[in-house]
Amino acid sequence: MAACIFCKIIKGEIPCFKLFESEKTLAYLDIGPLAKGHALVIPKFHGAKLLDIPDEHLSEILPVAKKLVKATGAENYNILQNNGRIAHQVVDHVHFHMIPKPNEEQGLGISWPAQKIDMDELKAYFEEVKSKM
Repeated sequence: MAACIFCKIIKGEIPCFKLFESEKTLAYLDIGPLAKGHALVIPKFHGAKLLDIPDEHLSEILPVAKKLVKATGAENYNILQNNGRIAHQVVDHVHFHMIPKPNEEQGLGISWPAQKIDMDELKAYFEEVKSKM
């Protein structure tokens, strides 16, 4: 935690363009934006991955992201949250991006390499996961 850049921002050791702050949540503009209005929404509770954060520390995340969308006027946008290096997570502190997509050139660019799947295999996996919910 001592070396976590987001924890340093939360503590005020590193300045940020703060858009929202509460006891549990901080939102600020990204300093390497993909588009104008790109912001981060982070829980103040330190945890590297989503499963490391208690539910009560996540309760404001989407409502704050929604407020950012409204405040920026973004009509098209992505809400992005990555977990782990191969999932493109760079900072080991849970964070959500609100990334406006004003046109094809700005904002988040993604591909969606959908896979063909056997329906029986999908049904078996569904039953496995559903039983653990």
